[in-house]
Amino acid sequence: MLNIVLFGAPGCGKGTQSELLEQRYALSHISTGEIIRSEIASASELGLQMKEYIGRGELAPDAIVVGMVKNYLASHKDVKGTIFDGFPRTIAQAEQFDEVLAKLGDKVDLMIYMDVPEEELVKRILLRGKDSGRADDASEDVIRNRIKIYNEQTAVVADYYKAQGKYESVPSLGTIDEVFARICAVVEKTMK
Repeated sequence: MLNIVLFGAPGCGKGTQSELLEQRYALSHISTGEIIRSEIASASELGLQMKEYIGRGELAPDAIVVGMVKNYLASHKDVKGTIFDGFPRTIAQAEQFDEVLAKLGDKVDLMIYMDVPEEELVKRILLRGKDSGRADDASEDVIRNRIKIYNEQTAVVADYYKAQGKYESVPSLGTIDEVFARICAVVEKTMK
């Protein structure tokens, strides 16, 4: 089993690279956003709690998010490994996630940080906003605030995995294929 946390600021390319990793290594790819939408759609207990927080414009407690990931893992036991796209987002989530995995006899093997300079992130997200029509991708001020919040609240999770010797930073400028080759080199080093 190979469990990878793919990490980086908004616009770094996590979704694109996750799909490529999923294909190359036959791993399961999960995005917390997809899990949350699925739990809400199924009207599960956690989904209903999450819906209340979202309805109030609040962040859900870490325990709810980790609980949703735990439910996902319980229903996907027969996979070769999983790519966790942008999760965990806080130190508390990382600690709770480690406990969940340990109870399943598993662990995070590797955190890959996709390193992209802020100006490039802004440029990528603005371009994505033109294609997607997402309002939060169309305003440079909103984008810079999202990156600021990421740097203040989420980037610290990298330190948690650095302390465990599981952190690898991958320069993520270049073509999709160039970045993918760098990520694969790190994954294959971990698999040995």
